[in-house]
Amino acid sequence: MTRNLPPGLTATAVVAASSANLGPGFDSMGLALSLYDEIVVETTESGLVVEVDGEGAGQVPLDASHLVVRAIERGLREVGAAAPGLIVRCRNDIPHSRGLGSSAAAVVGGLAAASGLAAQDGSTALTPEQLVQMSAEFEGHPDNAAAAVLGGAVVSWTESGAGSPVYAAAPIALHPDIHVFTAVPQERSSTAETRVLLPEQISHTDARFNLSRAALLVVALTQRPDLLMAATEDVLHQPQRAAAMPASAEYLAVFRRCGIAAVLSGAGPSVLALSTTPDLPAEVLDHGREHGFAVARMSVGDGVTWTSGVAARP
Repeated sequence: MTRNLPPGLTATAVVAASSANLGPGFDSMGLALSLYDEIVVETTESGLVVEVDGEGAGQVPLDASHLVVRAIERGLREVGAAAPGLIVRCRNDIPHSRGLGSSAAAVVGGLAAASGLAAQDGSTALTPEQLVQMSAEFEGHPDNAAAAVLGGAVVSWTESGAGSPVYAAAPIALHPDIHVFTAVPQERSSTAETRVLLPEQISHTDARFNLSRAALLVVALTQRPDLLMAATEDVLHQPQRAAAMPASAEYLAVFRRCGIAAVLSGAGPSVLALSTTPDLPAEVLDHGREHGFAVARMSVGDGVTWTSGVAARP
């Protein structure tokens, strides 16, 4: 039985940006970043109103096809509820189509907001495991979604289920000596468009290389930051995507030439840098300014939160 939520319920979800892959951890490693979207949802008697401020304003649909709305509806169905009407207000700081997990944040935030609404009407809140599963179903892989749900650094994986994949994730503790930076260009990129650049088959040599680097990456992130340069090497996806985003590929090379472990953030075109020093070299900063990259120091992002009523972002 599906029950309709009464009008006047309000929930706020705050969800972090994320970077996926971290080099060799294709579709499995993720890191939440201290850049947040806020979603405020109110139940009404009927209708749908969607408002978007910040990133994506004037570019995303303001109807039932909006990703946040779809996620809210999915979350409510999971707990056996529905909302005859909704007002959805999205306040976005996460850049869209830059490889910083904006779509994962939209889905995770929508699911969390739905959980917050339903919990006010007697439902049990969705668990982190449910949030990872449902958000990864939207994404098709759990790396960004898991980082947005759990916060911090995560390792995620996919298992074959009865009829549909089962997605799961485990957090790992990022070493305190690691400093995180993002470099975001003006240009945009679509994950769907860049994923088609990847070959369907790879050699045992390349598979062995990335397996070793992904295993080493966990050690570097948690215990041995001095190994980050070797641990962030990749041959499975970054070289194949380079031609589609030459400015990012060039900047990536500049970072690494200066001894900074840098990778494409997700499918790009943003660059993520993991440094053992709190400041970036002048050559790196100068190149970024000259080529239109906004370089920013980031903290590790928190896991998604939701509250009743309207709350401010961190």
